[in-house]
Amino acid sequence: MKILVTGCNGQLGRAINKVYANEMESGEVVLVNTDFGIDGTENLDITDINAVRAICEKEKPDVIINCSAYTNVNAAEENEEVAYKINAEGPKNLAIVSKELGIKLVHVSTDYVFNGTKTEPYVEEDTPQPLGAYGRTKFSGEEFVKEFGDKYFIVRTAWLYGDGKNFVKTMLGLAETHEEVSVVGDQIGSPTSAMELARGIKELVPTEEYGIYHGTCEGYCSWADFTEEIFKLAGKDTKVKHITTAEYPTPAERPAYSVLDNKAFRERIGYTFADWKEAIAEYLA
Repeated sequence: MKILVTGCNGQLGRAINKVYANEMESGEVVLVNTDFGIDGTENLDITDINAVRAICEKEKPDVIINCSAYTNVNAAEENEEVAYKINAEGPKNLAIVSKELGIKLVHVSTDYVFNGTKTEPYVEEDTPQPLGAYGRTKFSGEEFVKEFGDKYFIVRTAWLYGDGKNFVKTMLGLAETHEEVSVVGDQIGSPTSAMELARGIKELVPTEEYGIYHGTCEGYCSWADFTEEIFKLAGKDTKVKHITTAEYPTPAERPAYSVLDNKAFRERIGYTFADWKEAIAEYLA
């Protein structure tokens, strides 16, 4: 099986490489790693349909895993055009070409497609209502994949951390220089390790159970709770002050509650993700 990975240098792209390491060694799986504008990596601009078609015709992958995304939520408010190109037009191009050539497509989306007004976990059938530019562009990407794709899996995830710049590393960095940190305590979600998401995607790929999935670690907490768990596991004495979203204003409005229910993974694939506490313990170890 040959898999084309876009955005291979991001947190999820690196995790995908790790979960397929044994299969790559045995020759069962070949990963074609691509990214945009990074030295030492095959260059692919997913916003250029001709470039997408050319690499797919050359490599003939069985599967595309799209890990490319414009993920700077605050910057997207000012750069929605750029975010739209990467988060919406890119997936559209991948969907068109994957349908033309009979390739399976795994497209990764986000909890930010929802407005966060629910008080129970969002299921795959819930209607997206994004609050900001990032969510809007990601939802447009989902819609394009559904409209132009054929054999596709759309996987929504949340609060992702892995090998790269992320919330966990930021908090551990602050703990080195602060006795107390203020962290938002009224936004609720499911911290999800990139390795856990990659394992879930690996379970999807061999199937033909196409459609929309939610892929997050089980359980939920606030950002402040998450920080407390990080410090506890890392042996840090730094205190966590729970503050409100109103006390920490950002350019982008964030959903107050964005817990996703992984119903389709459980019922259609028979797969259950690790609890968020297990996943962060594994990551820090």
